[in-house]
Amino acid sequence: MWFQLKSYLKFLVSSRNQHGVHSPFVYSLVTKCFYDRKNKNAYQKISAYRKDIFQQKKEINVTDFGAGSRVFKSNKRKVAAIAKNAGISWKRSKLLYRLSTYLEYSNVLELGTSVGLATASLAANKKLNVFTIEGCPQTAHIATQTLQKHQLYNAKVTVGKFEEILKNYSHKIDLAYIDGNHSKEATLKNFELLLKLKHNDSLFIFDDIYWSEEMLQAWEEIKNHPEVTVTIDTFYWGLVFFRKEQAKEHFKIRS
Repeated sequence: MWFQLKSYLKFLVSSRNQHGVHSPFVYSLVTKCFYDRKNKNAYQKISAYRKDIFQQKKEINVTDFGAGSRVFKSNKRKVAAIAKNAGISWKRSKLLYRLSTYLEYSNVLELGTSVGLATASLAANKKLNVFTIEGCPQTAHIATQTLQKHQLYNAKVTVGKFEEILKNYSHKIDLAYIDGNHSKEATLKNFELLLKLKHNDSLFIFDDIYWSEEMLQAWEEIKNHPEVTVTIDTFYWGLVFFRKEQAKEHFKIRS
């Protein structure tokens, strides 16, 4: 907790808004997507899904292959509590949707479905095919049921370990949203496996890059990878682009 607080204070000092961003691509992304305050029809769909999940009091047994929970002491957890403590916020739900539409993407791969809050944010864009992987069978079942209930049929949930499924996954992806195992080793391993699936205009989004010192180390290694050109640190997310026409540059943007 102290590490995150200190990191956030440092981020506030070193981050900026659109002013001082000299990359036309990043400036346009920030002004037209990050700071787009206009209401979208799809927000109603996302909001309905979120409301549904937050009202589910059912208890399930969670199988956790990641870095563990800082909140839960037991693997038996209420669905609503999982959503509250581990789910994507409303603000980032809307941003995730806007990113997929602004960049005109088609194929998304998500690592870490949980109860489907981020999945629904993506699937609300009907032009997307969302393939999402979850290690825990019971949370995956909740997500699948609720996605179908809200007619988000363009999202497919698969149960399994990320590494095992990625080794056999061959489809090129526009967007990878990584919100699963928050350890340095797993994050870097998943990054390497995802690299074979990217193209020039792909975007990788890493959640919780300031989760721990270890995660921040992983983020620094990803930034310095030779295939990475542009990164945007929003504190909660790390966005990674591979645009060869772009000079290598790193940004810290308040979103």
